[in-house]
Amino acid sequence: MGKKRNGWKAPILLLISIGISSIGNFIYLVAINIIVYRLTGSAAAVAGLWIVGPLTNIFTKFWTGSFIDYRSKRQVMVTTYLIRALFIGFIPFAPNIAVIYAILIILNAANAFFTPASVTYMTMLVPKEKRKRFNAFRSFADSGAFIVGPAVGGALMIWTSVEIVLWINVLFFIIPALLFLFLPEMETIEKERIPKLTISQVLYDFTIVIKFMSDSRYVSSIYIAYILLIIFTFAMDAQEVVFTQQVVGLTELEYSLLISITGIGSVAGAALLSIVSNRIPLKKMIASGLIMMTVGYVIYAFSWSFASVAAGFIILGFFHVFFNAGMMTFYQNNIPTEIMGRVTSIYQFIQSALQILFVLAVGIMADYFSLRITIVTLALVMLFLSIVFAASVMRRDKEIYFKEVV
Repeated sequence: MGKKRNGWKAPILLLISIGISSIGNFIYLVAINIIVYRLTGSAAAVAGLWIVGPLTNIFTKFWTGSFIDYRSKRQVMVTTYLIRALFIGFIPFAPNIAVIYAILIILNAANAFFTPASVTYMTMLVPKEKRKRFNAFRSFADSGAFIVGPAVGGALMIWTSVEIVLWINVLFFIIPALLFLFLPEMETIEKERIPKLTISQVLYDFTIVIKFMSDSRYVSSIYIAYILLIIFTFAMDAQEVVFTQQVVGLTELEYSLLISITGIGSVAGAALLSIVSNRIPLKKMIASGLIMMTVGYVIYAFSWSFASVAAGFIILGFFHVFFNAGMMTFYQNNIPTEIMGRVTSIYQFIQSALQILFVLAVGIMADYFSLRITIVTLALVMLFLSIVFAASVMRRDKEIYFKEVV
């Protein structure tokens, strides 16, 4: 394995690469929604775009870790960047919706490889004492992309066309791939020792993950609880448009403004966190970030006006970055890099399966009860779980799992 770099040059270059591709992801999302709606005129077809990702994860995540952990994470990331660039460039030539969905499956499969590889590569590249601040900077980059991406995509579509926007979007993946030429290879891969990707190898790797989860029960329980909480937010976010417009009574313009307000809250939180991250203990960053984020969702659930929804969105956007950056640091500090790809893939497989089931369950609840009751119930249950989660994180006998290097 290569030596870790002590300076900030390589981590900052990695941040720039990931930041550019994040902007590209948001531009692509704006463009693909418009193309699908133009082709079909169907809201259901557009909604289907949000199911393709989790479904693709279910069919890929249980074996992607077996591929990633035995190969260069740097090369996997570069390859997935180039695959996304290539197939996004093909979308304007797609003759029908079936071809577009086939391309989307390929793009989501590439992303299924990218995420575990990127988490592992970041962990190997960034020394433990710099991870918390690095993750704060990454939250800032992701939050900025959330605002910049749709704004750039919308502006480009006003001046050009959705097809040209997609071709320009290709550069947002080629440039990050080129930046990796200046990033170090963090491991030595002996090709003759790479096992074949067979069913028996995947099953063996699955037992390795199960053994890790059994041996590290506290780490596993904390991360699975994190996944569950994220699914609660995903389920509420999936009903966001309907809730704000039909229940609270906001207009489309007001809803669009709320999305921008949430993004601004996230950017503000990430900017503050990047400055003060080294002064906040990791466990306090996680616990306080989660509780306050959940408070934002509770305010949103009980909202009756634009001002109250905006207050909830600002709070949840601001503190979401504290919770996420803290959990990413906890994860990187407690999962061995040699099995991180497999562990990450299995966790994301579990998350995708639960996401689909949970969103369907919430939809059924909203049909049987009112949407207000459904969202309020989700927010209050999430608040209870958050308090339990925060108490588990703050336990003194588990201090070793949150130990930081200064």
